[in-house]
Amino acid sequence: MTNIKKEVLAIIPARGGSKGIPRKNVIDFAGYPLISYSIAAGLASEHINRVIVSTDNEEIAEVSRRYGAETPFMRPSIHAQDLTPDLPVFSHALEWLAENEDYHPDIVVQLRPTSPFRRLWHIEKAVEKLIEEPEADAVRTVIEPFQNPYKMWQIGKNGFLQPIVESLYKEPYNMPRQALPDVFWQTGYVDVVWVKTILEKKSMTGDRILPLQIDSEDWVDIDSLDDWRRAERLISSGEISLNDLGFQISEV
Repeated sequence: MTNIKKEVLAIIPARGGSKGIPRKNVIDFAGYPLISYSIAAGLASEHINRVIVSTDNEEIAEVSRRYGAETPFMRPSIHAQDLTPDLPVFSHALEWLAENEDYHPDIVVQLRPTSPFRRLWHIEKAVEKLIEEPEADAVRTVIEPFQNPYKMWQIGKNGFLQPIVESLYKEPYNMPRQALPDVFWQTGYVDVVWVKTILEKKSMTGDRILPLQIDSEDWVDIDSLDDWRRAERLISSGEISLNDLGFQISEV
């Protein structure tokens, strides 16, 4: 195992204004609040020193503390809008911690609460990979996608289909899948990034991004009620268990 000598902070972004599933982060998911899965995974990591939830919502903050996360600040509403990207959320957290606690981590791990089925090893390996290759800016978990973008289209203003991917191949959308280049889909399970990438490059990834490939069958992201029902079936049926994930969930 890589000898981790860096200060590693996990941030779980969880705003209160979920539209698809109201109160999504705190409602019961197979016996526990959805956000508690990400908190428990972060707390179980040998590499993560602190687990902080960035939220604008008092209920989310209270539930997060109950399951062991820190909520040292409330996220300003300006950084909790429907179209708010990750960068200002993480910049705010890092700047607040620096100004109010003189706390300066080396690495940030993003754990999205909509990914309850990430494995503990996903976190550990992603952190280790970034440490082992310090010239990289970030690490992201990826899978082989269910559909190849070389076969995807947009509809142009003229009403005709236009291929999304510019390619050196002649009509790649008519080629066998096996003949096309390997491509990967970012899962959002774990993003690991140097703090300097966020603060100096003003980016959540930089431009030197390492992949951590995981099994496509392990990927379940909860963005809709259908996703929620499918994920609950997987855990209630025993197809996925907390032991499989590598952590246990409990209140503190």
